[in-house]
Amino acid sequence: MSLRHAILTLLATEPASGYDIVRHFKQSLGYFWNAKHQQVYQELRRLSDEGWLEYAEQAQADKPDKKIYSISPGGRAELKRWLAEPVPPNKLNDALLVKLYAGALAEPDNLCEEMARHRATHIATLDSLLEIERRYLALPPTEQVQQRLPYLTLRRGIIGEQAWLAWADEVEPELAARTLS
Repeated sequence: MSLRHAILTLLATEPASGYDIVRHFKQSLGYFWNAKHQQVYQELRRLSDEGWLEYAEQAQADKPDKKIYSISPGGRAELKRWLAEPVPPNKLNDALLVKLYAGALAEPDNLCEEMARHRATHIATLDSLLEIERRYLALPPTEQVQQRLPYLTLRRGIIGEQAWLAWADEVEPELAARTLS
């Protein structure tokens, strides 16, 4: 998936400013797609130049005007074209796994500390996703039906975090045993 299609997907549901899009990436898409502030704004400019987005300027007090982006008919056609294409399976590049693979060469305490840092991050992410799930489950049934597919992407994020933590439960005793020897 490309950043441009993630942005088009967000804007297909409602117009938004660049700031709003960055916030969406951090809050609701961050468990499966990440984008930095600068990347989003660069892509918004390119999408506008290609005619896939339109924008209206909104005046703000004590700040520069804000651009509110919406998907254009051409952008909607591009999004539909992309949605019809097959997507390759996700490939995993994980530096932590490389470190563990080479663990016999590493200091055991360093690997334990690294795992602890990663565990804390995964716990925080899982807590955040579970909070989003609680909000979804509190919606009226008709809204839950409308949000079912985004909810299923959320479930993938939750299950992924739970699986990572279960895997860490297997790894950490092995690392602890190495620090004792």
